[in-house]
Amino acid sequence: MTARAPWRDVLKQYKPLILPSAADALTARLIQLSAFPAYQVGGFALTAAMHAYPDIDLEQFAENHTKLDEIIQACDLPVLVDGDDGYGDVKNVTRTVQGYERIGASALFIEDQKPPKRCGHMSGKIVVSADFMVAKIKAATAARSTPDFFILARTDAIEPHGLDDAIERGKRYLDAGADGIYVEGPRTNEELQRVGEAFRDVPLATSLLERGGKTPWMPPAEMHALGYDMILYPTTVLFRAVRAIQLGLADLLAGKPLDADASVDLPEFETIVRMEHWAAIENDFMPGKAKGIS
Repeated sequence: MTARAPWRDVLKQYKPLILPSAADALTARLIQLSAFPAYQVGGFALTAAMHAYPDIDLEQFAENHTKLDEIIQACDLPVLVDGDDGYGDVKNVTRTVQGYERIGASALFIEDQKPPKRCGHMSGKIVVSADFMVAKIKAATAARSTPDFFILARTDAIEPHGLDDAIERGKRYLDAGADGIYVEGPRTNEELQRVGEAFRDVPLATSLLERGGKTPWMPPAEMHALGYDMILYPTTVLFRAVRAIQLGLADLLAGKPLDADASVDLPEFETIVRMEHWAAIENDFMPGKAKGIS
C-alpha cells in the first residue's frame, strides 16, 4: 500500500473529481487500474452487494465498517466513505469518524436525514433539525485525529423542505466546521445552478443516478462550470455489473460459450488480483517449492 494523498490535494488537482462507487474490494482495485484518482464507497451499492437489500437503513455501522475495511485495504486511492446519518447521535458520529479514519478513509460524508434514512433519490425522506445536524458536524470535526480527514456535510432537505431550506442548511453546516457541502437531489437544471451559485467558493458535491435518479444528467465539465467540485456516481458501475451478470447467466443457461469480447481471460484476471505478487512470496519463503502457483 502507498500513502494516500489528502482529499483536499486531490480536489485541487482534479476539477471536477469524478467518483465511481466501489461495492467490494475487486471493484475498488478495478477503479484504481482504470486510472481514476479517487473513489467513493456509497451505501446504495454497498448494501446491494452485501445483502441484496435496498438502501433503506437496513444495515448499520458495524457491518459497513467490516466491509469497508476490506475495500479500503485493496486499493491505494483516496476514498470518500458514506457515513449515512452517523448511525445515531453525537456519540455515534464520534465513533463513526474515528472508526473510518482508523482504517484509512480519506473523507466522510454525513447526512441530515432522520432514520430510517433512505437513498437520497427516493421519496419520503424526513430530515432532522438543522440544530441537531450542526451538533453532529461539530462532533465529527472534533473526533478526527487530523484536519486532513475531510468532513463533507450532506443535506437531503430539498425533497421534504425545498431548495431554500437546503441552501440555508448547507451554509449553517459550513459555519459549524464542515469542510464541504453535499446537496443531494437537485431536481432541475435551474436547481443545480442555484446550488452551485450558493456554494461557489467551497467544495461542493452532488450525486447523479444516471438511470432513474431525480437529478438531471449533464457532462462533468458542465457540472464543474456550475460550481460542483465532486460528482458522485453511486449506481453507474453497479447497474452495469448487474446487467453483465444477467447476460452471462442467460448465456450459460442457453449453453453458449463465454464471449471473449465481453469478458476477461484467466491471465488478465490473475493480473488484476496480483497473482505474481503472491507467487513471489510463496517462492521466496517456501523451501523446495516449485516456482509459481499452479
